[in-house]
Amino acid sequence: MKKQERRDASLGKPAGRSNSKTERKSTGKTAGKSKTGNFEKNSDKTEKKFSPKSTGKSFSKPGAKSKPGFKKFDKPFRSRIKKAPEDDGTIRLNKYIANAGICSRREADEFIKTGLAEVNGKVVTEMGYKVQPGDVVRFDGREIKAEKNVYILLNKPKGFITTTKDEKDRKTVMDLVANATTARIFPVGRLDRATTGLLLFTNDGYLTKKLTHPSHNVHKVYHVSLDKKLSSEHMEEIKKGIRLIPEGVAHVDSISYIEGQPKTEIGIEIHIGWNHVVRRIFEKLGYEVEKLDRVVFGGLTKKNLKRGDWRKLTDKEVAFLKML
Repeated sequence: MKKQERRDASLGKPAGRSNSKTERKSTGKTAGKSKTGNFEKNSDKTEKKFSPKSTGKSFSKPGAKSKPGFKKFDKPFRSRIKKAPEDDGTIRLNKYIANAGICSRREADEFIKTGLAEVNGKVVTEMGYKVQPGDVVRFDGREIKAEKNVYILLNKPKGFITTTKDEKDRKTVMDLVANATTARIFPVGRLDRATTGLLLFTNDGYLTKKLTHPSHNVHKVYHVSLDKKLSSEHMEEIKKGIRLIPEGVAHVDSISYIEGQPKTEIGIEIHIGWNHVVRRIFEKLGYEVEKLDRVVFGGLTKKNLKRGDWRKLTDKEVAFLKML
């Protein structure tokens, strides 16, 4: 027996096993090593992270080649596309109420909960209830009809009254938009008979309430023509605020002379909706308003809209007004 074998036998080690540190070190490096390098320490974590059970994804069979940039899914792509719901003519009750111009959908939900809505004589408090074609809907005891919201912008000429009907059979703004839509629309706010410019019509009661309430600060710009030049002193007084009876102090958002024109031509921006407020401001200081033209209303302008003509608002314009 060789010396090395005798020594191993005396120490209780199997004969023929190397005790060389160099060999053991080499063996340790080889274990767990792959073509991509030594990842022995992270191999367990890697397997858990990308296992099909944990991700819910299916993988290609071992050895199968996959095209770069594509993944294999459990189901074909077309089968996972959701089909658009078919239009069966029904409409959610909250939308029905909102389209009738009563309030917004969110407010309608609250009213439905309190039992103010009836369908075919029965109180409905269920959220998401759908109204069928031919159903009779009542809100707060009054029958309502859901119409698609319509928005018409008119460049009002002089001599028309802002009202739906006139007992004296005078010309009204409704005559100018009679052919605009079959829906029952109403003017938003008022322009007096002598005032010209932008006037909005709609059957959207929620938007009407929003645009006419002072708290929403819907700005209007007027071109004012005076009977005499506006002094700089009176210009400063208007900027500070003019007290009117009975409402109080009328504050304007801005006022200035119109560039390139005589000082009788004034531009004034205001958001309060008091009756004849612009005329009364100048009359309080001894001026007579000869012409008054509303050139901007809530961001809408008279661009490409001739006097007496009307047009429908774009979806973008409607969305902008609802954000005010």
